[in-house]
Amino acid sequence: MNVEVDAIERVLKNATEALESSKYDIFEIGEAARQERESLAAELQRVMDELTETIQAVDRLEEQYRRSRVRLVEVSRDFKRYGEKDIREAYENATQLQLSLTVNREKETNLKSKRDELHKRIRNVERTIERAESLFSQMNVVLEYLSGDLGHVTRILESAKNRQLLGLKIILAQEEERRRIAREIHDGPAQSMANLILRTDIAERMLAKGELGVVKQELGDLKRNVRTELEEVRKIIFNLRPMALDDLGLVPTIRKLTQDFEEKTKIRTKFELRGKERRLETGMEVALFRLVQESLNNVAKHAEATFVTVELSFTAEGGVRVVVADNGVGFDLSKWSARAHAGDTKSFGLVGMRERVELLEGKFEIESNVNAGTKIAIEIPLDDGTKEDANHG
Repeated sequence: MNVEVDAIERVLKNATEALESSKYDIFEIGEAARQERESLAAELQRVMDELTETIQAVDRLEEQYRRSRVRLVEVSRDFKRYGEKDIREAYENATQLQLSLTVNREKETNLKSKRDELHKRIRNVERTIERAESLFSQMNVVLEYLSGDLGHVTRILESAKNRQLLGLKIILAQEEERRRIAREIHDGPAQSMANLILRTDIAERMLAKGELGVVKQELGDLKRNVRTELEEVRKIIFNLRPMALDDLGLVPTIRKLTQDFEEKTKIRTKFELRGKERRLETGMEVALFRLVQESLNNVAKHAEATFVTVELSFTAEGGVRVVVADNGVGFDLSKWSARAHAGDTKSFGLVGMRERVELLEGKFEIESNVNAGTKIAIEIPLDDGTKEDANHG
C-alpha cells in the first residue's frame, strides 16, 4: 500500500511541477495580451481623433466646394463684370477644392476601415485575455488540491465542514468569473456607449450650423437610444456582480434587488429583515444573493403572481434563513418531483437551487399547491469558522 501511495505522490509531484510551469506561461501570455490591448487602444484613440478632424475637414470642404461652384457659375454668366482671368481662377479654385474633398473623403473611408479593424483586433485580444485568466484560475484550483498529501485529500473529502468549504469555493470560482465579465463590460461596451453620446453632441453642434433639422432630430433620437442601452448595460453589470454586495453587504443588496424586481415586473414586492443584521463570509453572501435572485426570477417567469415577500432572517443559533413566498398559480409538488426525477429540463432550476443549498449543508423546502401560491424556504447553518470570519468582517 505504501508503494502505491509513493507512486501516486510522485505522479502528483510531477503533475504539480508541470502545471506550475504552464501556469506561468499562461500568465505571460495574458500579460502580453494586456499590453497589446493597451497599445491597440492607444492606436484606436489616435485614429478616432484623426477621423474626427477628417470628418470636420470634409464638412468644411463640402461647404467651400459648394460656394466655389456658385462662384464659377456667377463669373461664367456675367461677362461684363468678370474677365477670362476671373473665370480661370474660379475654375481652378473649384477644381482644387474638389480634389481636396475627394482626398479627404478617401481618407475618411480608410480611417473608418482602420477603426473597425482595430475594434475587431481588440475584441480578439480580449478573448485571449479571457481564456488566459480562465485557465490560470482553473490551474490554481487544481494546484491547490494537488499540493496536499493523499491523507489530507482524504480528510477533506470525509469532513462535513470542509464539504461546505468546497461548496463555497465552487461558488466563489463562479463569482470570480462573473466579476471578470462585469469588469470587461464596464471597461468595454459601457465606455464605448458613453463615447458615442459625446460624439453625437459634437455632431449636433456641427449640424446646428446648417439647416439640417431632420438630421439633428435623428441624432437626438440616437443619443436617447444609446443612453437607454447604456442603462441596460449597467443593469447587466449589476446582475453579473452587484458591487453593493462587496461594499454594503447582503441586506442592502437584496433590498435593492427586490426594489428593482418590483419596478421591472410590476409585481408588488415586500422585503423583511429579521434578527440582527451582520456581514457573512463573502462566498456565503454571494450564494444567498443568487438563491434569492433565482427565486424571484422563477416568480416572474412562472408564478403569475401579484405579490411576493422576501424574508431574510439571522437566527439566534447563528444560521441564516431565507423565505420567498408568492400568491401565484402554484403547482402540484408530486408532479414536479416526478418530472425532476425523470430529468425534465423545466425542473432543473429548483433542482439546481436545492443542490446548491445541500452543498452548503443547508435545508431546502418547497410548499406549493395549485392556485395557492408557492413558498421556498432555505436555511443554512454557519460553522464556527464562518461566524468568526463574519464577526471580524
